[in-house]
Amino acid sequence: MTKFLLAVHVLAAIIAIGPVTVAASMFPAAVRRAQASGPDAAALSGVRLLHRICRVYAVIGLAVPVFGFATARSLGVLGDAWLITSIILTAAAAGILALLVLPGQEALLGRLDGAGSPVERGATARLAMLTGVFNLLWAVVTVLMIIRPGSTTGA
Repeated sequence: MTKFLLAVHVLAAIIAIGPVTVAASMFPAAVRRAQASGPDAAALSGVRLLHRICRVYAVIGLAVPVFGFATARSLGVLGDAWLITSIILTAAAAGILALLVLPGQEALLGRLDGAGSPVERGATARLAMLTGVFNLLWAVVTVLMIIRPGSTTGA
């Protein structure tokens, strides 16, 4: 059962978190291109698509910690420092995504749709920075999951 839980946990991370990191990273530049192209429906639909990918896969990504906890419990490592650190970093990444990145994307989409002032370069730069922090946190969690201090894999 442990191998099954681990496989689902890893697959969920790849299938759910991967698209969010890519789409969120592409979003600020897509906003700048859409604004530069004026009222171009194709450019705006691309920005909307990237935002939708981020929203949908963020929800699907909830499976990652669910199966992660189940795997950790099965392995008996719930109290290990590397896992607690991973949980904290995962919570931080989720918070950044839910509280800063997704609302930031929505705000920029609103501006592109004409519901506000034009998009300022600083707004897209800030969103790119937040997205970079989100991605960095996931990279650190991934490394912790591979290295696992005290692991019996010999690594």
